Amino acid sequence: MIAPTPAISAADRPPPLPALPGFEHVRRNWNARLSAYAARILPGEYYVTRGGEAVSTTLGSCVAACIRDRVRGIGGMNHFMLPASAGDPDDCRAAGLGAATRYGNHAMEHLINEIMRNGGRRENLEVKIFGGGRIMEQLTDVGARNIAFVRDYLSAEGFSAAAEDVGDVYPRMVVYFPASGVAKVKRLRSLHHNLIAGQEASYAGSIAAGPVGGDVELF
Repeated sequence: MIAPTPAISAADRPPPLPALPGFEHVRRNWNARLSAYAARILPGEYYVTRGGEAVSTTLGSCVAACIRDRVRGIGGMNHFMLPASAGDPDDCRAAGLGAATRYGNHAMEHLINEIMRNGGRRENLEVKIFGGGRIMEQLTDVGARNIAFVRDYLSAEGFSAAAEDVGDVYPRMVVYFPASGVAKVKRLRSLHHNLIAGQEASYAGSIAAGPVGGDVELF
């Protein structure tokens, strides 16, 4: 059982650090349980920080990669729904952030490049992967495809996962602290399946219709 973090009063709460350029649109709120600011990302998004804030998301069949420079503490998380796009990365980049990161190959490229752009070094990168649950019975097992993709991607790029919690049949909530590399994972009960499966089915439909442009801690 995880001991609760001592509460910080509103008066003692530190102000949030400015978001890095390009991430101002991502919602960030104070999380009293974590005693930290947390940026919440949605499918097709990613977030990079140089501060002590957390990054969180909820995953069904989607996969999130949590990557950081273990020396400098710069890192972030992505959240992608489909393994790869056959389109040119430049075409996707020109179509906008959501179009570029909805597919795993572009989501991984963007996250790694943004970490390095903000001072990270490739040889220091540490990777943890999460998600890929089979929760959408009406579709093929996209979760398994996402897991296979991200493992193949890491191998091809010369990385290995320092930790992972992937597969099975349940959705997950993931909270990641790039500064320390701590990842907290909560496996959600079945009552969440329909809601998350519905959200992912809707998101998968929007992809088809739109233009393509440490250790793990359970809590």
